[in-house]
Amino acid sequence: MAADPTLPAGVSGPASLDALAAREQLASGALRAVELTRACLSRIAACEETVQAWTCLDQQLALTQAEQLDTYRQTGRPLGPLHGLPVGLKDIIDTRDMPTENGTALDAGRKPTEDAWLVGRLRAAGAVLLGKTATTECAYLAPTRTRNPHDPEHTPGGSSSGSAAAVASGMVPLAIGTQTGGSVIRPASYCGVVGFKPTFGLIPRTGVLRTSRHLDTVGTFGRTIEDVALLADVLSGYDPADPDTAPAAHPQLLQTALAAPPVTPHLAFIKTSAWSGIDADCAEGFAELTGMLDAHCDEVELPPPFGEGTLAHRRVMLTEIAYNLRHYDAHGRDQLADETRAAIDEGRSTSALDYLTALDWRETLYAGLEEVFNRYDAILTPAVAGEAPAGLASTGSAAFNVLWSFLGVPAITLPLLTGANGLPIGVQLIGQRNHDGRLLRTARWLVQACAT
Repeated sequence: MAADPTLPAGVSGPASLDALAAREQLASGALRAVELTRACLSRIAACEETVQAWTCLDQQLALTQAEQLDTYRQTGRPLGPLHGLPVGLKDIIDTRDMPTENGTALDAGRKPTEDAWLVGRLRAAGAVLLGKTATTECAYLAPTRTRNPHDPEHTPGGSSSGSAAAVASGMVPLAIGTQTGGSVIRPASYCGVVGFKPTFGLIPRTGVLRTSRHLDTVGTFGRTIEDVALLADVLSGYDPADPDTAPAAHPQLLQTALAAPPVTPHLAFIKTSAWSGIDADCAEGFAELTGMLDAHCDEVELPPPFGEGTLAHRRVMLTEIAYNLRHYDAHGRDQLADETRAAIDEGRSTSALDYLTALDWRETLYAGLEEVFNRYDAILTPAVAGEAPAGLASTGSAAFNVLWSFLGVPAITLPLLTGANGLPIGVQLIGQRNHDGRLLRTARWLVQACAT
């Protein structure tokens, strides 16, 4: 059940280029940043009314950035790794020259005075900050107005709804989101793009709305594995203001992803407890995929204690949401969505003992997962239960994502399957902590294996 990797109808010219291909043309002078930016803006004009992926789009600001980058290139000085590439930013990431409204009416018109740490990285790398993409309220569950580009009557997922939909519809080659439960992997799967959630702490979060200190992770969206690796490469680093980052050598994600594996990878197919809710077409697709992989894939069952992971994740997430969003609750509770109020109330009711016990489960379970990685290069598992659900009242279930978010491991979803209604279904690969490059390399091998 291989997915069709082609872009939607109407995407042509520079807007049809993936990020790596566009970067090569920009560097050689075959393509100007202004041309690429105008192509993206033209695509947005053609389909934004239907998809509604953006909350802020300043065309003149975007073109001014692109013109400055074209002028800079003419000086002959070295180009940044993202020179001239348009990027969409989830609207919980602070930008000094665009509003950041966090998906809530309580922050309508909010204009930060400083850039988030990662925005500084983007500017230094030569990216064109195209605009802000739609997010669910405070990056939780209340749906946005964004629609799935493959079928506007279906959800695009959340909370990084706009970022996934913008890349999927050809509006922008790269976008940034965040994941606390399943907010990168799920919308990427539903929208049929590549979504990458790196190891917890790889990308600093200073200037990004905090919902859960122990879970929030910045992730990337693109059309290819190379694209998400390129963007994550630029964003990774150490920021003393983020206590969960650490000074370390640069991970060289793109370079590692492009390399051939030293040996043929061996995958552990793990269903997890979420498998009981799998859709028939998704289960059929995984049966075909694992059959194709044959001797390179074994089905592995996690020990019973891993069943504690889902509840532990929920307790940590909601307790920290209650703490970090308490000012919204105190000053504008009546303007918050029902989903957000319920999360705050449940988190507030959690005892300190239950919260701290839940936190302890993270390292206990990861120690058990290390035993899997001693034998396998990566874990193969669904990204979602199936196709994007019909209707816009929900962003879908994160049941196949929360365990991996809780454990802080890197995850990537690949648009390799198609469901019964023709909508994409993602295949998720999970890697060992701080082995993000190896995961990306294994993911690239899997895509090539499926293609042949």
